[in-house]
Amino acid sequence: MSEKFKEQAVIISQEEITPGIYSMWLKTDHIAGQAKAGQFISVYCEDGSRMLPRPISICEIDRVDHALRIVYRIAGKGTEEFSQKHTGMRLEIMGPLGNGFPLKNKKAFLIGGGIGIPPMLELAKQLNCEKQIVLGYRNSEMFLLDQFKKLGSVYVATEDGSYGSKGTVLDAIRDNGLEGEIIYACGPTPMLKALKEFAGERKMECWISMEEKMACGIGACLACVCKSREIDGHTNVHNKRVCKEGPVFRAEEVEL
Repeated sequence: MSEKFKEQAVIISQEEITPGIYSMWLKTDHIAGQAKAGQFISVYCEDGSRMLPRPISICEIDRVDHALRIVYRIAGKGTEEFSQKHTGMRLEIMGPLGNGFPLKNKKAFLIGGGIGIPPMLELAKQLNCEKQIVLGYRNSEMFLLDQFKKLGSVYVATEDGSYGSKGTVLDAIRDNGLEGEIIYACGPTPMLKALKEFAGERKMECWISMEEKMACGIGACLACVCKSREIDGHTNVHNKRVCKEGPVFRAEEVEL
């Protein structure tokens, strides 16, 4: 796991890329140089009444300019505060946190659903293999689509059928007759559960990034545990800490 740092990052830019979803580039001292695809940062609020940081996945890494991109949805007062920030302002962040995706040279599915889509962008940049990128949105208010199209073959599913396949990411896979050797996925639990079953039926390697509510972000508080197949050495029970052992797991390691 990478060494983690707490620092005052400078906002390079911020924009709303679709209603309620923001893209922010941050200039860092150390974090961008250590970060890996699939890891996340904790972002701290200035409002003292909101003590816990917000975990946000890393969307892109610019090692040359020591910068990180995060793409997040306004989900409460904390992320609403972040959305009001402007170029030149500072945010306290800690990272890189958690374990990222393993990079393997196999014909890959990169699958993102909703706000689980952003971390798949850096992974798509880093993987050196044939990539089939499958993205699931609620409707035609999509984001990051053009950037993914530069990195591999892209297939889209929308819940309302307004673009691409109607339904889920699995519908997009089936509609297009796609085949692969390995799955990388991030998104809501029902999507990850369906992909785990899909991969199991086909004996495919499958890595999933789990979305759980977090508190400390460093594995101390046990607020984000999930059930695991094996006994965890830290707790001596069938638990894994999503922030510490995850957020990326081999699918069969965890129960969904």
